[in-house]
Amino acid sequence: MTNQTQIASRVQIADTFWRRLVGLLDREKMAPGEALVIRPCQGVHTCFMRFPIDVIFLDDTNRIVHLITGMPPWRFSPVVREARAVVELPAGTIEQLGLRKGHVLRLLGRII
Repeated sequence: MTNQTQIASRVQIADTFWRRLVGLLDREKMAPGEALVIRPCQGVHTCFMRFPIDVIFLDDTNRIVHLITGMPPWRFSPVVREARAVVELPAGTIEQLGLRKGHVLRLLGRII
């Protein structure tokens, strides 16, 4: 949430080696309201992915420190040294919700 705005209703956590390795690689697409939280993480790639994604880098207080909109398949993000986690969202979510550096996200409710 940012400014009390829900950014995802279905959140998966990738916090083990295997979950981080697979990430979204086995998916055809991401539906609106879905998110993948990868932790720990300072950089991502979209190799072998079939769709673009938005990427949010969070520090240890869940403050947004870097954003990538519409990252296409077969790309590498920069390494964001202050990041401790990454949130991957359907492309267009960052712009649609007006997310900006400095916003703080909170995880609420049931995590898949």
